[in-house]
Amino acid sequence: MTDVLSRLEPARRLTGLSKADLAAILGAGQFRDCLPGEVILAEGEPCAGLFVLLRGQVHLHKIGPQGQDQTMGIIRPVAPFNAVAALDGGPNPATAVAAQSCLIWHVDAAGFHDILRRQPRIGIGLLHVLAARTRRLVGQYEDLSFRSVQARTAKLLLELSSWGSQPIDRRLHTVAQLASRVGSVEEPVSRALGAMRELGVISSTRFTITVRRPDALATLAQVDLDDRPPLPLEPFSEP
Repeated sequence: MTDVLSRLEPARRLTGLSKADLAAILGAGQFRDCLPGEVILAEGEPCAGLFVLLRGQVHLHKIGPQGQDQTMGIIRPVAPFNAVAALDGGPNPATAVAAQSCLIWHVDAAGFHDILRRQPRIGIGLLHVLAARTRRLVGQYEDLSFRSVQARTAKLLLELSSWGSQPIDRRLHTVAQLASRVGSVEEPVSRALGAMRELGVISSTRFTITVRRPDALATLAQVDLDDRPPLPLEPFSEP
């Protein structure tokens, strides 16, 4: 419990909760360890409540009518997920899968609503998280509507490489995972990567992708390299 409280210290300071209040909230839920690849909750099933990722990484997936898999988002500590279902009581809007070994805190919807009644500042902090994620979803809609697979792939490479400042680990970001992130399938994404290599924009080995020309990659992505977006404010994230 002491380790968890220290991880949640930024959230406690933001919401003005005392350590005793935060400990009481944690006591209203349960902790859960998840193995890599474990399905934490499934899209369309009855509301599973609110989850907070304390350690590891979780991927949120949407499955299309023909089995297409798109990664909607990646959750990193310390951050909540499934908040929409926990708030409105509806079905889970996405499937959450542990990408790494995870430690998760979970409370059912009734318990979450009780927490909100007792500590309304938690709800205010959650609004910031939901607003930031809505902006990202609007950005994803824009990408799918107006950018080609090559442009979406180039944009994702810019983001994963911190705009060209660090190599991308291919073991963590396979072609299949890149395709899922950009709303496509492996073949067109592989072609896009090959075209970028031929242009000298990127280089790659079995283990890494390195952005050689961020300016040219930004042109392919149809974004302004000098207008890189700031990291969204996540009230429950570690500083």
